[in-house]
Amino acid sequence: MPKAKGNIDKLKHPNSRKTLNLAKQMKKSEKRDQKKLGTHIKQNMTGEKILWFKERIPENCTVLTKQQVLELIQTYLARFDEELEQIMLKNSVGQRKTRQHASREDIINITKKRELDEFETCGMEMPDLMDQSQMEVLRNWNGELRFLQNFKLKRFAKKHLI
Repeated sequence: MPKAKGNIDKLKHPNSRKTLNLAKQMKKSEKRDQKKLGTHIKQNMTGEKILWFKERIPENCTVLTKQQVLELIQTYLARFDEELEQIMLKNSVGQRKTRQHASREDIINITKKRELDEFETCGMEMPDLMDQSQMEVLRNWNGELRFLQNFKLKRFAKKHLI
């Protein structure tokens, strides 16, 4: 919130210069905060994705082959399958006509479709697991988001890995 130079009670008229200036400052600070929030959300999602890959790379490998990267990405794309099966099972039991957990199921389906389309067309952005130096950075990463800038993210498309 911007600092008000005077008492806000003195700003009686809604079209006065002081009131308009204060409103402009408040709008500017709100936009700045929204932009920061968007950046943090994007950084958080990227961090979660990289952490998922870090937890699933084999311990003894220094670099992965194209086939191993393809299998890892396919596992990543299928990470919600078990939850979808549970939701389908809950919906099949009983005499209800409405779907339980419909919003969660819709979010999962939208996410799966978007990620699959991304992988099949322009490629999925992830750390370069075929580069030894990037694998070393990934192994030494402790999960802090401030170190995301150390990763060289590369797009892997299905057509490049087959």
